[in-house]
Amino acid sequence: MELKIKPLSPKIGTEIPLPRFATDGAAAMDLCACLDAAVVIPAGGQAVIPTGIAIALPSPDYVALLFSRSGMGIRSGISLSNGVGVIDSDYRGEIGVGLRNHSAVDYTVQPGDRIAQLMVTPVARPTLTVTDALDDTSRGAGGFGSTGR
Repeated sequence: MELKIKPLSPKIGTEIPLPRFATDGAAAMDLCACLDAAVVIPAGGQAVIPTGIAIALPSPDYVALLFSRSGMGIRSGISLSNGVGVIDSDYRGEIGVGLRNHSAVDYTVQPGDRIAQLMVTPVARPTLTVTDALDDTSRGAGGFGSTGR
């Protein structure tokens, strides 16, 4: 499949890298901060960081998902402010990344920093069927923690 990327800043592809897979086995592309100057996310705070790009998914059969970078989360307490970002196939605006600082110290995002991962994946759009009963399973209605620790 083809993913069309529209640079919205003249820095994209020169000062700010295009999205790219870091390794041959990477499932998602790194997105970089398209900033003129560093942005400080205060302890406990959040900010939306621009990427300087827009994308065009080829059809409603695909969605782009934004995920946190594991190193930022583990080392610095930085995660996406909404958990997972969803970019629908008909969205054509700039991709912004909402970052939340869960740590007790300020975090600085520099221009060009890798700030999130972008994954493109197929979408299943089911037909809903209202029913009075669901198939039985061995788990049943067991919820949080029901399968053990």
